[in-house]
Amino acid sequence: MFDDIYHTLKDPTEGIYKEKGSKFLAFAYPVKSIDEVKSHLEQLRKDYFDARHHCYAYILGPNKDAWRANDDGEPSGTGGRPIYGQLLSADLTDTLIVVVRYFGGILLGASGLANAYKTAARDAINNAEIIEKTINARYRLHFEYALMNDVMRVIKDYDLTPQEQDFNLDCRLTVEVRQSQSVRLYDTLAKIRGLEIEIL
Repeated sequence: MFDDIYHTLKDPTEGIYKEKGSKFLAFAYPVKSIDEVKSHLEQLRKDYFDARHHCYAYILGPNKDAWRANDDGEPSGTGGRPIYGQLLSADLTDTLIVVVRYFGGILLGASGLANAYKTAARDAINNAEIIEKTINARYRLHFEYALMNDVMRVIKDYDLTPQEQDFNLDCRLTVEVRQSQSVRLYDTLAKIRGLEIEIL
């Protein structure tokens, strides 16, 4: 199973959609936290202070468990939801899309609005480079110097890169492994007598 893989944007990207004089400017960002979401929103509200609406949606976390869709004064379900739908259909997480609307004087109706926000968001996604990331488990290993060869052999077998190494009096190092291999790695390491394994 590939349940330890998720997709996000490599870099910020933009899209645009025009309809009956209204302009919908889409801005997509890779984000890791609500604070980053707020910071991008604040900046866009400053940069496009004269726009009528700043509708947005975001999804956070490898399991997509934190999300929000905001219509910013547009009729309910016509702004944030269509943007959120595009994030879902592109299978993205850790991503924010904001669509800034300049009103062109002609009402588009609920379905026209929803279509405009959806199309602008899709354009931003189409212009993006989407990258694949893995959900990783982290272990801190603590052992005496005599166990160094045993520990390093396992790390080499699993093709891991040790992080935060400290080999002074005794040895400590941190390793990261794909979630799908984490139980197997833990079981292998647990066979080394005298090795302490801390799950981070």
